[in-house]
Amino acid sequence: MNISICSYTFHQMTRSGIMDTFGYLESVKYRYGLSTADLWHGTFASLEPEYLAKVKAAVAERGLTIANICIDRAQIWDNDPATRETYQKNALANIEAAEFLGAQTVRIDAGGTRDERGWTDEQLDLIVPRYQQWAQRAYDNGYRIGPENHWGAEMVPENIKQLCEAVNHPGFGLLLHVGRWHGDDPDAGDALVARWTMHTHFSTGISDQSLENAIDALRANEYNGCYSVEIATTRYSEPAIVIAKLRDADERRR
Repeated sequence: MNISICSYTFHQMTRSGIMDTFGYLESVKYRYGLSTADLWHGTFASLEPEYLAKVKAAVAERGLTIANICIDRAQIWDNDPATRETYQKNALANIEAAEFLGAQTVRIDAGGTRDERGWTDEQLDLIVPRYQQWAQRAYDNGYRIGPENHWGAEMVPENIKQLCEAVNHPGFGLLLHVGRWHGDDPDAGDALVARWTMHTHFSTGISDQSLENAIDALRANEYNGCYSVEIATTRYSEPAIVIAKLRDADERRR
């Protein structure tokens, strides 16, 4: 099992100046003994070529790979056309950075408001072709790209299923945030979309049984990606708890 920790886990430390990208990479390698990084774009100090070259060198120096880069403020749909254009520019800049760094997957949200529980035809008429365009680019460059069940309409399992079926591209996939669904059966939501999963995030907010169920659903669908931890904490010990649970679950399935 390939395990990592999303750098968003330490975003409070990043904002307070305690943790930067290089400290994160050092923690992944030496504090937690992992071989894979999982980066949130907000951890980066900039997207300038000189800075990204230093990040790439630091990843290589530690013998790490980058399983995923999560990009915020890049969602496809916003009700304001000017904001959509701004997000599109941010998405493209970060996609280029992810390609330079060699990320295996990239997460960009579909968009909409946080209160929505579905996408309109107008929204899907932009969201689906944009993902198809990005998915072809990803496929041509050896990675996958897609949304996360993150907020709004993305947190309805049937919406994600509909979106995945509509995009229908091998360069497209889902970042499955295990258990992050509207409704009273999050385990069923995880199982419904497991076949499209390209990357995962596990948190301390799910039960041990839900963690086990998610792993079983992913394995039943031949998932071979990373099992990553994403929480918000200022304690280094908290991610280690989820890592231990993932390792134990993997050991018991051998």
